[in-house]
Amino acid sequence: MTDIEIARNTKLESIEKIANKLGIEKEDIETYGKDKAKISNSVYEKIKNNQTGKLVLVTAMSPTPLGEGKTTISIAIADGLSQIGKKAVLALREPSLGPVFGIKGGATGGGMAQVAPMEDINLHFTGDIHAITTANNLLSSLIDNHIYFGNELQIEKVTWKRCLDLNDRQLRKIETGLSGEKNIVPREDGFDITVASEIMAILCLAINQEELKQMLGNIIIGYNKENKPVYAKDLKAEGAMTVLLKDAIKPNLVQTLEHTPAIIHGGPFANIAHGCNSIIATNLAMKLAEYTVTEAGFGADLGAEKFLDIKCRKANLRPDVVVLVTTIKAIKYHGGVPKEEIQKENIEGLEKGIINVYKHVQNLEKFGLKVIVALNKFTQDTPKEIEILENKLKEKNIELSLVEGWEKGGKGAIDIANKIVQTAQNSQGKNNFMYSLDDTIKEKVEKIAKNIYYAEGVEYSKEAEEKIKLIEELGYSKLPICIAKTQYSFSDDAKNLDEESKYNIHIRDVELKAGAGFIVLLAGKIMTMPGLPKVPAAEQINIDMDGQVKGIF
Repeated sequence: MTDIEIARNTKLESIEKIANKLGIEKEDIETYGKDKAKISNSVYEKIKNNQTGKLVLVTAMSPTPLGEGKTTISIAIADGLSQIGKKAVLALREPSLGPVFGIKGGATGGGMAQVAPMEDINLHFTGDIHAITTANNLLSSLIDNHIYFGNELQIEKVTWKRCLDLNDRQLRKIETGLSGEKNIVPREDGFDITVASEIMAILCLAINQEELKQMLGNIIIGYNKENKPVYAKDLKAEGAMTVLLKDAIKPNLVQTLEHTPAIIHGGPFANIAHGCNSIIATNLAMKLAEYTVTEAGFGADLGAEKFLDIKCRKANLRPDVVVLVTTIKAIKYHGGVPKEEIQKENIEGLEKGIINVYKHVQNLEKFGLKVIVALNKFTQDTPKEIEILENKLKEKNIELSLVEGWEKGGKGAIDIANKIVQTAQNSQGKNNFMYSLDDTIKEKVEKIAKNIYYAEGVEYSKEAEEKIKLIEELGYSKLPICIAKTQYSFSDDAKNLDEESKYNIHIRDVELKAGAGFIVLLAGKIMTMPGLPKVPAAEQINIDMDGQVKGIF
């Protein structure tokens, strides 16, 4: 059966019952049909004195086009913890329509380890991403309206982009205001995908609605004739934007196929944004359960680094355990095995590609964290390959757990659940951040480039140099940084899978996100508006005469 058929054939519990498992009363949820609910703001006051549970961060080795199943493993772990009698909850990101209709398909797990209702979650869900899109584009319309009616703020350069939650490379750079009407000022504009919008980052980093409004007001929309920043609050935009987000800021409650509660909220990508679900959702989950299982997008060099250096710093969080997801086929892919040969046993490729796993484990240990490697088992994995991987990791004192969540659900993750509990009980200490906020912008970039990406150095374009100088002059140099680069390689070249190669990281552009509270540096050819593949997943998605969705996987 396909994932969607497995999900559809599983009887879900009422969302009220799922809420009750977490101690949330019916009056504190706002239902969206039978299987989805928003958790009301009223819950926070009731649980603020609850003991804070353990935090499990799930990340991965450098991903491949083959897919590693990080979300599937996260779901299996939460179900596995429930299987051994622990009160567990998932805290995940919301899927973007971009990958759903693009190359990746759905993002709700797979096989017996899924969150449900999978079609709803993968599509419009409760409308959070639509609300973010609308708030973003409201600000765009207010900017151009202000310019149309005389430009009292003397806006000279607009840096704020419109957004859309779809992959559409045609919109990366556009011309607007071409109607020829009097007072309309044509200008160059562009679109980001919604998950890269600064408003998505703000929603995920705000601790409450009051801070949300303040952060929205601090968005820099452009610069005036004196090259001074113009803020959203100068346009009196933050109030209306907050109104559009009044429901989106509330976390969403759903369940796994085994009825483990799942809080899904916020969805920034980790290759072009900061890659973590909302602080509100994570803090809520940790007050409601013994174990919160959350994930950070793409590989540990991207999502985990940003989770630790941006989210944990802002929210004063620390993972008690980190799970690094890997697969035999991904290791062989990084060992140079061609895709058409990846199903076959290849010991040489496995032994060469395992360096990628070693590097990610080393990176996480630099933050002072305990790491368990989770092998997402596929049917084509041979006993010899698994044995070699286990022995290679053992030589490095790296703990491995074989996870069969796709086939067996929570029962296939009991071993790793027990290892997580044992490791979490001995967890202590503080995060070792990769840089100090007092470092210069370039010092922060260099520390990540050399310590996390294994680069020899960093090169900057002339435009990037000028923007860094301006950010320093404006007094924003003490913000954390968010490097946008390809997920497929430690370098900024997606095709460079040679772990022994020497390279520099190339910073071509810099964007100040004063509202979100970080600086984005774009490396290599990374784009904040992705494009569709030659054969998009959208071609396979359909609906039958009975209203059943097909083709989401």
